[in-house]
Amino acid sequence: MKVALYHNDQERSLKIVKELKAELDRQGIEQDDANPDLVITVGGDGTLLGAFHEYIGLKEDLRFVGLHTGHLGFYTDWLGNEVKELVASLVKDSGERVSYPLLKLTTKMVDGTTEEYLALNEATVKQPVGTLVADIYLGDHHFEGFRGDGVAIATPTGSTAYNKANGGAVLHPSLQAIQMSEIASINNRVFRTLGSPLIVPTGQSITVKPKHQSFLITCDQLEILAEDVVSVTFEVAEQSIHFASYRHLDFWHRVQEAFIADIDH
Repeated sequence: MKVALYHNDQERSLKIVKELKAELDRQGIEQDDANPDLVITVGGDGTLLGAFHEYIGLKEDLRFVGLHTGHLGFYTDWLGNEVKELVASLVKDSGERVSYPLLKLTTKMVDGTTEEYLALNEATVKQPVGTLVADIYLGDHHFEGFRGDGVAIATPTGSTAYNKANGGAVLHPSLQAIQMSEIASINNRVFRTLGSPLIVPTGQSITVKPKHQSFLITCDQLEILAEDVVSVTFEVAEQSIHFASYRHLDFWHRVQEAFIADIDH
């Protein structure tokens, strides 16, 4: 097994990375940041998102492990004081993994050319100044005319972020689906939207056709100023992200810990 370490530059993270490197060496585990079989991230969920975009296209069976320098997140299973335990799990590794669906977004230009992106958490279409005016299609069917701040499209694991704030549902990552939620939509006699989240499965798509010469697309942490883009299509990606499942925490446990664990029962 070859392991890559991906981390932020915070002092605590750098200290943990030093401990990790020493423990990996002690256990005889090869470190290879260029062509790893497994990526260990040290930081938070944002750090893991960065690692995802750095490595996701490298190999189909690549796995990730997240070590959090604070509290456990939605993608991180280990804490900073568990370096030895984490490396010990690698020594006994036999390739176990748990897989989560990804979001594919495809932009289509005026000249017909396309470009594809992958998101682990979510993507949005917004108008930086003023409101976004767009037609929303489900497959080839025109579904609604939208006017508002924008739309957010989330994976199941990303459904707890911006999507939840928009009133979207929290989806379990075993569901191969994506979800669109509205960001401050305007409803009147001209523009009428469903007003509820839209959940579509694998094989179906959501297409946003803004009526602007330029607008903003976000893809996880990436921001794209779209110019001469006529449409953005969202669907469940063929690829998945894989996590080493040594002790991968149950999704509903993560949701409870993140939002309601401090409530007395």
